[in-house]
Amino acid sequence: MIHLVLGAVTLALIVRSNPEIFRRYPTWAPVTGLEAFYLVAGVASVVLGYWFNNQFVAEYAPPGGLHNFIWGPGSWAEFIALGYDNPAAGSASQDYTIMSLLLFPAWLLVDGSRRGIRHAWLYLGFILFASSAFAWAFYLATIERHHRHRQLASTAQSAA
Repeated sequence: MIHLVLGAVTLALIVRSNPEIFRRYPTWAPVTGLEAFYLVAGVASVVLGYWFNNQFVAEYAPPGGLHNFIWGPGSWAEFIALGYDNPAAGSASQDYTIMSLLLFPAWLLVDGSRRGIRHAWLYLGFILFASSAFAWAFYLATIERHHRHRQLASTAQSAA
């Protein structure tokens, strides 16, 4: 539940930091098909991730409900270790780790700065609080929305 709340706070901070990107225009549909695709894929990743994470805790945590979430049975450390439990899992986990902790942050910070997206680093919170796929999906939806605003501004400027 804490991750869910922190994810919602991160989302609110991103939207609040970029009102020019997230404002609505009366002539637009609320989201484009591409934005909807990104958002649906991102939400699906969070729902599936929370389901699997709850299954992990239910299966590996000691009985009684209270346990150390940092190390020991049912902890974050055990979750990471199990991600490398066999070669197939290790292959997927190393790919996910490099993508989530190296490539996405570097790209996000450079691309966000180039596009003028304020506090782009906040999207990294989704990697911790929601899912890596949601971080990518919401950032891509933001880019699509930002693109629509720039197109509208360009059209208005051409008309003037």
